[in-house]
Amino acid sequence: MDFTALEEAGRLAEVGIHIAGDEAPEVRAECIRIARRLLAEQTKVIGFIPADDTVGIPSVAIQIGLALVELSGATAAYVDANVRYPALAALSTDSDEGSEESVFSTRWLMGSLALLTPHRAERAGEAVPALASLLLDGVQLFEHVLVDLTGFELLGEHASAAACMDGVVLVGRAHGTQEKSLLQFLNEMPESRFLGVLLIG
Repeated sequence: MDFTALEEAGRLAEVGIHIAGDEAPEVRAECIRIARRLLAEQTKVIGFIPADDTVGIPSVAIQIGLALVELSGATAAYVDANVRYPALAALSTDSDEGSEESVFSTRWLMGSLALLTPHRAERAGEAVPALASLLLDGVQLFEHVLVDLTGFELLGEHASAAACMDGVVLVGRAHGTQEKSLLQFLNEMPESRFLGVLLIG
C-alpha cells in the first residue's frame, strides 16, 4: 500500500472498518471469490441486507468493492443508503464531491472505489426516494454499485428498496443468524432478485 492508501485505510479504521490486506489473506481471498461470482452474475446494482442488528455491512461491502475494482479494473461505488442513520457520515467532508441538491457526497477510496455517503441524516420516508433518485441519475459513472440497505427493515422499506436493485444479498453471522430470519427474508424478497446468503464472522 502506498501512503495515500494507508491514510485512507486509517480513516476507515477510525470508523470501525478494517481493510483486509496481507495480514488477513483468507478474508481477501473470500472477497475476491465473491467478487468473481458477482461479475459472473453481471448485476450492476447489488443490495446488501443485514439478517439482524449484529451484522455490519460496510466493512464486508467495501472489501468486496475493492475486490471488484481489482478484478475488473472498472469503477465501483459503495452507497451508505441509510440516510436516517448513516454509518459512514463521519467520513464525509466539505471537500467531498456532491451538489447541494444531492443527498449523497462522494469520496474516492484507493483509486477506483467511491464511497457515497449522506451529507446529513434525513427524515423518515426519505430513504427510498433518495436511493431511487441516486440510482436513476447518479450512478452512470460506476460499473458496479454495492448498496448498504441497513435500517430499511426497521421502517418496513427493505422490500421497496430491494426493488431498486438488480440483486440482493442477505448478510448473516455464522453460528449466530437464526434460520427463521433467513426464511422470513426469503418470503419478503422477489425470488428473481435474490443472489444468496453471505455468512461472516
